[in-house]
Amino acid sequence: MGFLDKLFGKSTKTDNEPAVKKDNLKIAIVQGSVRQGRNGEAVAKWTYDFATKRNDDVEYEIVDLADYNLPMLGEELTEVNQSDSETAIKAWSEKIASFDGYIFVAPEYNHAVGGALKNALDFLNPEVNNKAAAFVGYGSLGGTRAHENLRLILGELQVADVRTAVTFSLMTDFENMSEFKPADYHADNANQMLDQLISWTGGFKSLR
Repeated sequence: MGFLDKLFGKSTKTDNEPAVKKDNLKIAIVQGSVRQGRNGEAVAKWTYDFATKRNDDVEYEIVDLADYNLPMLGEELTEVNQSDSETAIKAWSEKIASFDGYIFVAPEYNHAVGGALKNALDFLNPEVNNKAAAFVGYGSLGGTRAHENLRLILGELQVADVRTAVTFSLMTDFENMSEFKPADYHADNANQMLDQLISWTGGFKSLR
C-alpha cells in the first residue's frame, strides 16, 4: 500500500470486499459551534479536505450553524422577529433534509454538546430520519462526552451513528489551544470513520 493510499484511505478495503453503492451520496459536515473565536472552523475544514482527498465519489459540504440565526425553541417572539425566525428555521430544515448523512463537528461544553447545536437539532425530526452520522470533536478530552450526548439525541431522531469518531485534543493538536496542528495519527480514525459512514449512509438511503 502506498503512502498516500494509507494516509487517505483509498485502498483500505480488500479486492474481495463488495464495493459500497454510493449513488451520489451527499454528506454534510455540520460546524456545530457558534461561539466567537471558535476552533471549529479549522477542524471542519480539515475534515472536509481529508474527506474529499479520498476520492470516494461522495459530495461533501460544510454547513455552518452560525449561518442560521435560529431562535431558541419555544421562545416567545415579537412580530418583528417572527418572520426572520421562520425563514431561518425553514432554511435550516431544508438544508439538512437535502443530505443523506452527516459529520457533526462538535466541541464539548460542560460535559455535553453545546447548546446551539442541541437547539438546532430540536428543530429537526423527519428531515434526518433513517440517515447516518459520524462525529469529529475537539476539547480537553477530544469532545468525547459531547459525542456520547449526541448519540442519545440522534437516537431519538432515528439517526444511526457510527462507532468510530475523530477526537482532537486542545492540549496536543492545537498550538496555544488555538492554532490547529493535528497529529498525523488521526488519519487512521478518520479513514475508519468515513468508511463506516459511507457504508451506512448508502445502506440507509436504499431504505428511504
